Amino acid sequence: MSAPGPISTDVQPERVFDWLDEEAEKRAGAGLVRRLRARTAEPGDLDLAGNDYLGLAKDKRVAGAAAAASLRWGAGSTGSRLVTGSTELHADLERELARFCGTEAALVFSSGFAANLGAVTALSGSECAIVTDKYIHASLIEGCRLSRADVAAVAHRDPAAFTHALSTRRKQRALVVTDSVFSVDGDLAPLPELWHACRAQGAALLVDDAHGFGVLGDGGRGAVHEAGLSGSPDVVTTITLSKALGAQGGAVLGPRRVIRHLVDTARSFIFDTALAPGSVAAALAALTALRAEPGLPAQVLAAATGLGARLREAGFTTSTPEAAVVSVHAPSPDEAMSWAARCAEHGVRVGCFRPPSVPDGISRLRLTARADLTESDVDTAVRVITETAPDRAR
Repeated sequence: MSAPGPISTDVQPERVFDWLDEEAEKRAGAGLVRRLRARTAEPGDLDLAGNDYLGLAKDKRVAGAAAAASLRWGAGSTGSRLVTGSTELHADLERELARFCGTEAALVFSSGFAANLGAVTALSGSECAIVTDKYIHASLIEGCRLSRADVAAVAHRDPAAFTHALSTRRKQRALVVTDSVFSVDGDLAPLPELWHACRAQGAALLVDDAHGFGVLGDGGRGAVHEAGLSGSPDVVTTITLSKALGAQGGAVLGPRRVIRHLVDTARSFIFDTALAPGSVAAALAALTALRAEPGLPAQVLAAATGLGARLREAGFTTSTPEAAVVSVHAPSPDEAMSWAARCAEHGVRVGCFRPPSVPDGISRLRLTARADLTESDVDTAVRVITETAPDRAR
C-alpha cells in the first residue's frame, strides 16, 4: 500500500470554505435546509411552536420583574458566576427551585443546554460508563461526546435494555441519562423502572426534566417529583427556565454534594457568563406565579389531550401526549417544511421537526399546548392544519 501523497497547501483563500457549498447542496437535496424567520412583537398569530407552556412569558408579573431587575442590576451579569456574575437573585432562585422541587440544592446555568453539558461531563469522565436512551436531547448527546466515558445508547424507553447495558459495563461508576418527557413526541420515560435498574446496578440517574417541569407532578413540580425521586441521593435533575417559566436559563437540582462538585468542575458553569439578572428575576416571578396558580399544569395537559384527540379524529397520525407536546406525522422533510409554512400563512405557527432532529427519521409538525389555549384556539389550529395538509398526510 503506497503512502499518501502530500497535502496540497496552495488553495486560494477564497476557496478555503468551498466545502461548505457542497454540504449546503447536500442538505438542500435532502430537504434539510433551515432558515431563521424573525417574528414581530405584535400579537396576532396563534403560537403552537414555542414552549411557553404556562403562558407566562408575557405575563406582566414576569416581564415586569425582568424589567425591574435589569434597571437595578444592569442588562448583563458582568461575568461568570465565580467572578462577578452571582447576584443575590441567583441565590434566591436556587433556593426557591430546590425548595419547590424537593431537592437539597440547585445551581443556575445560563441555559438548559449549558446545564446538561455541565451535569453530564462533571458527573462522568473516563472512569465512568454512561447508558442513555437513544432519543435523548442534543444537549445530553453533546455532553456524552465530551465526557470521555464509555457511552451506550439503548432502545427507547426500555428498562430491560438499560439493565443489560449496566450489568455488562466495563467501568465501576455508571450514570444513566434520559429525558423525562421526550421533545419530539412528548412521550414519558419510565422513570421509576429506570431508577430501580440504577439501584440494582449501583448507578446514578440523571434526568432532563425540561418538558416535565411546570407541567407534570404536584403543582408542576415535574416528572421526577411525580415519580417520587426528587429527594433521592442518587438522582440529579436538570431543567430549563425557558419553557414553563417563560424566562431564560437552566438549572441542575440534586444532592448538595453534587451541586458543590459542579461548582468546582462543570466547565459550562465555570467559564460561562452568568445568566442575566433580568432572566433570573423573571424565572423567580414565574415560579411565584406557578405556586399561586397550581392549576395551570392541569390546563396544559387538558389542552394537549384535546388537541391530539381532535387531530386524530381528523385522520392524522399523532403522538398521544403525556405532557404538552403533540406531534403530527408528515410524509417527508420537504412536505413538513411546506406544511408548516402554509400553517404560518394562515396565522398558526407550528414547529417543524425533520432529520437529524428526529432520531426515527419521521418528519413531523410539533405542536405545543399552553395553559391559556381556548376552545376557539384549538378549533382554529385543527382547521388550519387540516386545510393545509399535504395529500399524503392522512
